[in-house]
Amino acid sequence: MTDPLMLSLGIPLIKGVVILGVLLLTVAYLTFAERKILAYMQVRIGPNRVGPKGWLQPIADGLKLFVKEDLIPGSAERFVFMLAPILIFAPAILVWAVIPWGEPFSLAGVEITPFLADVNIALLFVIAVSSIGIYGIILGGWASNNKFSLMGGLRSAAQLVSYEVPMGFAVVAVVLMAGTLSLVGIVEAQRAAGLWFIVPGILAFGIYFICGVAETNRNPFDLPEAEAELVAGFHTEYSGMKFAFFYLAEYANMLVVSSLAVILFFGGWLRPFPNLEILGFLDLIPPFFWYAAKVLAFIFVYIWFRGTFPRYRFDQLMQIGWKWLLPLSLANVMLVALGVLLVKG
Repeated sequence: MTDPLMLSLGIPLIKGVVILGVLLLTVAYLTFAERKILAYMQVRIGPNRVGPKGWLQPIADGLKLFVKEDLIPGSAERFVFMLAPILIFAPAILVWAVIPWGEPFSLAGVEITPFLADVNIALLFVIAVSSIGIYGIILGGWASNNKFSLMGGLRSAAQLVSYEVPMGFAVVAVVLMAGTLSLVGIVEAQRAAGLWFIVPGILAFGIYFICGVAETNRNPFDLPEAEAELVAGFHTEYSGMKFAFFYLAEYANMLVVSSLAVILFFGGWLRPFPNLEILGFLDLIPPFFWYAAKVLAFIFVYIWFRGTFPRYRFDQLMQIGWKWLLPLSLANVMLVALGVLLVKG
């Protein structure tokens, strides 16, 4: 007979190891995917030397950064300089403890839930923990004692704080529709409604998506880095694995923002129109594959943006956040609240 204590301790440990391993491997190969897709858009070949058609390039890059000399500027604040990459990388991994990616299933007679924890404030947890990453960018820029790094950190502080506000209001609109802060509960609310929240929440999704691009410092909002202006921005002085943490955290955050967009607006692991029997044949596709396909579609859009749009000026970036997205997000919350009252009343 299986020991309940061993199950209660062993299964979360195994799930944690699997999540960490898959996440790190996915993040590593997202760098390869971006280089290949951008090369295709620019009529180039891209990485093609290491392994068959370049498929081992991320492994080679990881080994190179692991053995590369780790330099710390003599005038840098050493403790803060070393702490900054951890502050930006750790939250991007930690939030996956509450992000669900499928329905519960049975394995060898044991029910497995595809997440570490389903807490009733999961959405609040993700937003709070993700916000810690900004300290890594600010402290990394300041501790380097480099004017380009400092400018990148200051830009980041202004940008991320500005876009967190309308993003929060966009998420509030989903919470009003679902009536819960649980990520699993939000997906189940879309199942009960029979449609994804993108339909009634199209404006909230638009605000969330624009803010998500800005929050992850991606084109056309990559002002904290702005390599043409600031060398490499807040991580100019970093090398070796410290630089790798900054680099990987960007892709991990892209996964987090994309996963939340899928869960909040596109039904998570649910197929299109989950209550429509005529589309029942789509249930043959496992829920995880629906979830993964939606997330990868968002990642492709991120990469597409990088190969398409020029970078905004900083004043344009601030105007979009404060003059457009903030008023729109406030108006959207009021409209959604009114709609919820009318439907439930």
